[in-house]
Amino acid sequence: MRDVLDITKAMADGNRLRVLMALADGELCVCQIIEMLGLAPSTVSKHLSILHQAGLVEARKDGRWMYYRLVNRTGSKAAREAITWLRRNLAESPQIVEDAKTLKKILCIDREELCRKQNRS
Repeated sequence: MRDVLDITKAMADGNRLRVLMALADGELCVCQIIEMLGLAPSTVSKHLSILHQAGLVEARKDGRWMYYRLVNRTGSKAAREAITWLRRNLAESPQIVEDAKTLKKILCIDREELCRKQNRS
């Protein structure tokens, strides 16, 4: 029961739902997630930590960049089913549709340039 409680608590925040939906098409660098959400890096880091602790996302480090992606077959059944339910129910949400458009633009920006921009902010 603990994993279900962790998952539902993690999904009880709009910004974390936005992150999960953004990761539906593949992994993203933290800089890209920060840019999409328009939040402070520390706030985004906390959201990602909560999602990771709940078993909804996996993380990997590659040089200077930290990447996140949705759990796959190695994730718990509860986490996989929660993500499936979320994708089915939020796919047409106006916020998610807008985030997808924003993310498409962000993915065209060089990661180093994006990180430099955020470090100057």
